[in-house]
Amino acid sequence: MSHIVSGIARFLAQDVDALDVVSQNVANMRTTGYRAERLKPDFRTGDMEPAPRLNLADGTLRHTGQPLDVALQGAGFFVIDVDGQPMLTRNGQFHLDANSQLVDVAGHPVMGQSGPIVLEHTQVHIDGKGQIVDGKDAIDTLRVVGVGTPDGLREMGDGRYLYSGATADWNGSVHQGALEQSNVDPGMEIVRLMALTRHAQSVQRAIQAYDQALQNGINHIGDNS
Repeated sequence: MSHIVSGIARFLAQDVDALDVVSQNVANMRTTGYRAERLKPDFRTGDMEPAPRLNLADGTLRHTGQPLDVALQGAGFFVIDVDGQPMLTRNGQFHLDANSQLVDVAGHPVMGQSGPIVLEHTQVHIDGKGQIVDGKDAIDTLRVVGVGTPDGLREMGDGRYLYSGATADWNGSVHQGALEQSNVDPGMEIVRLMALTRHAQSVQRAIQAYDQALQNGINHIGDNS
């Protein structure tokens, strides 16, 4: 019977993990640049993907008209510096800090091809390839990297990712004065939630049936003693 108990426990643990991922997606439906995650169980075998996979599809653009709001289209990421550690993000809601350095919403420096970006003005022009023109001078180009191994992305919170894979060519476009919305599909998340709920209910019924069979066996032994 021990293998039955361990199998049921594994199913329950997988359902909890998958529900956590769905809950995180739903909670971040309005988070700028958020990449939906998916942890896909195989209900026939009980196997689960080892880690959530990111959906790298583009989110829709919301035009803000703010010159330092920047959105990406195409499977690339901005590079930011978090305490000396390069990380990736799709959240292009940038601003200037007290030192006129371009930073993200949390104050982390946004990286250009030459390093951190310092601007004299906020009314800059950023073209479709990320080149920044401050006044009359082209001062730098936003560093945008493609992801060659999506499974190498690890979510670190607040829309930031560590990446352990090789970078790839990025052939997308930069849009100034816009922000990318989350790419969470509400309809898909509802379908996943329903499937997981039904499976959890099935597991619960299996537990009840197992408990009843165990109780009947104990009673039967008692009757024969």
